[in-house]
Amino acid sequence: MRWHISCLIFLFSSCSSKSDHPSISSGMADSVAEALRNTRAFAQIDNVRKMIRSGDLVVRTGNDFTSESLRSLNQRDQTYSHCGIASIENDSLFIYHALGGDFNPDQKIRRDLLDVFTEPSSNRGFGVYRFDLSPTDINSLMVTVKKLHTMGIMFDMKFDLASNDHMYCAEFVYKSYLLGTHGKLQFNTSHIGKFAFIGVDDIFLNTHCHQQMKILFK
Repeated sequence: MRWHISCLIFLFSSCSSKSDHPSISSGMADSVAEALRNTRAFAQIDNVRKMIRSGDLVVRTGNDFTSESLRSLNQRDQTYSHCGIASIENDSLFIYHALGGDFNPDQKIRRDLLDVFTEPSSNRGFGVYRFDLSPTDINSLMVTVKKLHTMGIMFDMKFDLASNDHMYCAEFVYKSYLLGTHGKLQFNTSHIGKFAFIGVDDIFLNTHCHQQMKILFK
């Protein structure tokens, strides 16, 4: 069972490449189809943007091999591979999230625009969820999220839930909600053998969390 976790950690530092070489004509057709899909996807993202609030949970489904492997860690619902917390700052909507691997060279918690976090070339879709939180709770949550970001918390390649100086994606979100609400929110903990961890599904399946929107890019 522990071998499974170790393999996933290895995947964060490796990339797979395709060796096949499609014909030029099929490549052009694929490029046009991909461009149309991305145009539709960004229109969907724009439509959802206006309904997202600070403190919302934003989850996504990556389309790469690493994301597929991470989704398999979810023991109840394997829809999503990654998660972050939304923050409206002036006229911009950012997603705070912990990311490892080549996608994040400095390994620190990221603050990305919604368009970057949900970028359709790298994702199959995304979802927005909202917890039952008071305005006071949300303010406290956002202070916690920004504090962890400012601290430069590094990505946790060991997936060690007990440590607080390094955090993986679901751990960062879980601890932000836990600390930001002073323990008002409690979460299920998943296990593989004796290894305890927080899966993305442990967060969005929380009884105090409600789906606002689910988008599949087509």
